[in-house]
Amino acid sequence: MKVVECRGADARVVAEAVEILKQGKIIIYPTDTVYALGCDALNARAVERLCRIKSLNPEKNLLSIVCSNISQAAEYVRIDNRAFAILKYNFPGAFTFILPAATKLPKVFRGRKSVGVRVPDNEFARVLAETLGNPVMTSSVSTDSLEAFEDLEARCIADEYDGFADILLTVDSGITCHGLSTIVDLIDSSTPEIVRRGVGNFEI
Repeated sequence: MKVVECRGADARVVAEAVEILKQGKIIIYPTDTVYALGCDALNARAVERLCRIKSLNPEKNLLSIVCSNISQAAEYVRIDNRAFAILKYNFPGAFTFILPAATKLPKVFRGRKSVGVRVPDNEFARVLAETLGNPVMTSSVSTDSLEAFEDLEARCIADEYDGFADILLTVDSGITCHGLSTIVDLIDSSTPEIVRRGVGNFEI
């Protein structure tokens, strides 16, 4: 697997990653939590391939997208006034908010009628989605064969996913936050529900 190092949201590296995404391939990139597998969220075949790599069943498992900002997210999920206020307060940050899916996403997303939305506190991830022009379908790297989040260094991940992903992008130190995002169900924005507590500090 090709490993590319850069400082921050280097335009050259972002452009290379976007070109790979447009080809329907899989990348591994940093977020504000752990490294993530990513593909073009509007490429149905790429989404299906990523689901196979992570053994995700779209009918049962939450599928998530990384967006550059709330405005981009609003093109792909339905955000009412209360949900918007919650997103505005917490984004960018280590959160995944579950929202009703809009019709612009591929059919594989609409099977469950909801999608997880992230706007990470990580410049590279946000610029990646902005430059691509649409969200990046994302799933955190698996820790099944790694001892702990502390082992999730770029070199370990490259070995783990060699043959599955096409490129690993490592920014700055090569290590991301040792923890997963906090998942909050906003399908009914009047009663947010924490589905998983992670590194994001969300108070209801």
